[in-house]
Amino acid sequence: MFDGFYFEHPKVLFVIFFFIACASLCRMRLPSFYFPHSQQFAKDTLGKSKLLFLLKWLSIVMLILAFMSPVKDEPYEIAPKHGYDIALILDSSESMGSHGFDTTNVNATKFDAVKSIVKDFIVKRKNDNLGIVVFGAYSFIASPLTYDKNILQKVVDQMYISIAGRYTALYDSLAQGVNLLKNSKAKTKIAILLTDGYNTPEATKIPLRVALDMAKKEKIKVYTIGIGNPGEFDQDLLVKIAKETGAKAYGAGDASQLQGIYNDIDKLEKSDLKSQTFTNVKYYYFYPLFIGLLTLMLYVYLMNKRGHE
Repeated sequence: MFDGFYFEHPKVLFVIFFFIACASLCRMRLPSFYFPHSQQFAKDTLGKSKLLFLLKWLSIVMLILAFMSPVKDEPYEIAPKHGYDIALILDSSESMGSHGFDTTNVNATKFDAVKSIVKDFIVKRKNDNLGIVVFGAYSFIASPLTYDKNILQKVVDQMYISIAGRYTALYDSLAQGVNLLKNSKAKTKIAILLTDGYNTPEATKIPLRVALDMAKKEKIKVYTIGIGNPGEFDQDLLVKIAKETGAKAYGAGDASQLQGIYNDIDKLEKSDLKSQTFTNVKYYYFYPLFIGLLTLMLYVYLMNKRGHE
């Protein structure tokens, strides 16, 4: 509630000691008159004196607070509109349900480990526009390009094994990644294709050559990642895709290696653009100023009224 709240001129607070000193040392001296039954008279005026005392000091405190200029900073961030555009192409085929890939969690599947690492990668790419393609027997765009990292993480959370079928339409997924990025105006377009298997011919509708030509035409660099033990994924194919598009191919035997690969890609393709942060300053001096002037006027009115009685 009070985050970013402060006073522009906090030293003005010390003025209150001047008023305290004045109230103690500079009291007005008036001639004294003695009346009979003065105790009853003092009792009648005691309530009014307390009210006047309260109004006087409330007006002093409020006016001092107003001169201290209370403000609150409310920062907001504008994401850049011309960073990197990145397509995350994720294999969700049936084989991604095997266990043992994450050595720290034997109950986790390959897909669980991939989702966790991808979510971490999404958070790191603060200045970039990301989209997600999921593939199995067919491929589809799970999320169009967006700067909203919360939405992307929710999309990843909702994905599950075989969401796009049991098989591996690898070539089609590459073409779908190109479709995701083809309308992009970004200077740098990147696709990160992750799989744990071989292309399934029965599920493939688009030839590899066509998919590669599409990627090269759109100037998309395709980083490829094969996960699993040697021989479980088509390393030659992944190297070919990465090489022809000017990127790099990786292989990961476990989750920790996969995390290192995403970290490496993050460093290789680090966007130089930074989001712009602005601060909206709100002034609140008018609240204590209004209260101070109101109590001061009420104090003067009651003092004058008291003087006429």
